[in-house]
Amino acid sequence: MSPVIAGRPHRQVWTEQIMGTVVSIHAVTRTGAPERGATEAAAAFAALREVDRVFSTYRDDSDISRLRRGECAVASLDPRVAEVAAACTAWEAATAGRFSADWRGWFDPTGFVKGWAVESAARAHLAPLLADDEVVAVGINAGGDLQLYTAPGADWVWHVGIADPTRPGVVLATVDVVDGAVATSGLAERGAHIIDPRSGAPARGVASATVIADGLAAADVWATSAVVAGMDELAWIQDAGTRTGILIGDDGRVRRWIRSIEVSVVGADPDLATIA
Repeated sequence: MSPVIAGRPHRQVWTEQIMGTVVSIHAVTRTGAPERGATEAAAAFAALREVDRVFSTYRDDSDISRLRRGECAVASLDPRVAEVAAACTAWEAATAGRFSADWRGWFDPTGFVKGWAVESAARAHLAPLLADDEVVAVGINAGGDLQLYTAPGADWVWHVGIADPTRPGVVLATVDVVDGAVATSGLAERGAHIIDPRSGAPARGVASATVIADGLAAADVWATSAVVAGMDELAWIQDAGTRTGILIGDDGRVRRWIRSIEVSVVGADPDLATIA
């Protein structure tokens, strides 16, 4: 998933490999001023590298790895570990257990940290760029998950393409975002790697779940939770507070919702009453 920018004035892009994925920062400006936003992009990348240093499960010297080995307590680690632990506990309750950082028997916030880190870095270092009259919009793309901003009153919309998980390279749908976040989770690319924390069994049935929310932390958690919930259970959207989303089943079914209401496309049916 990536932002498809049409009718763009000028765009600058900075890219780095961080947290096991490609992260790109986009600054859209009115006149293409050279390196506008370069300092802020560098600061955002640095913030993400610092989060990776603390939370990476692939680094033996990370705080999370030390915690897992029982070498220290949460209180003695980077304060962000306690912050993330509290957030994960809250999200486990909010998702009725469909998301959990403790299901393996130890604390592993991998499913939360990326979205939280990207949103935090974007709000701290990129969103303030909109105070510059030269900047129209700014956004960050971390492995297809997006946090996007547009200056108040600017004639700009991020056109986001949602990939068809069954046909590589094909865009199944698009969604327009002015300010907000888009996250996608699913089984199409990496197989049954998402586990239902309640049973310990792999989630099945959802090839792709895309969720649009105000912030990427929430969008990411709910996208993963949607995969765990499956194609036949959509009651969770009542309290999720997401803006919209789409589920694509491995059987070809598609389900969509706006706010807390599922929507569907109904074909011509003479038995249906016309509402004007």
